[in-house]
Amino acid sequence: MLHSCYPVLATADVPAARTFWTGLMGFEIVFDTDWYVSLRRGRFELAVLDRDHPTIPTAYRGRSAAGTLVNLEVDDVDAEWDRLVVRGGLEALLPVRDEDFGQRHFVVAGPDGVLVDVITEIAPSAEFADVFTGSSAP
Repeated sequence: MLHSCYPVLATADVPAARTFWTGLMGFEIVFDTDWYVSLRRGRFELAVLDRDHPTIPTAYRGRSAAGTLVNLEVDDVDAEWDRLVVRGGLEALLPVRDEDFGQRHFVVAGPDGVLVDVITEIAPSAEFADVFTGSSAP
């Protein structure tokens, strides 16, 4: 039986990643060492791990989570744009916009090349409405 599933982001700078995720992103620390930090926000979890730690197989050490996309679905993407980019000073890599596939979102830069996609679901265009199945439709 599966009890949990969450991403662990490899980082070159654990303190900087901890600060990013516990600062404007609002995660709380559950476990904290100099090489690993477990974080939680409500029922959601993620962790950061020193990319050179011996628990990572040798061939994979030294790599960061660059290119990983972390989606954060929120009630009001425009309020988050204001909080994170306008007032918070995070670097916007994609400005807030509506997508035909049913999202209003923006993307900011996180540590180590991680992308944070902040999303509010909206009604998809007619072209995309029929591809939603079951309860996943917005």
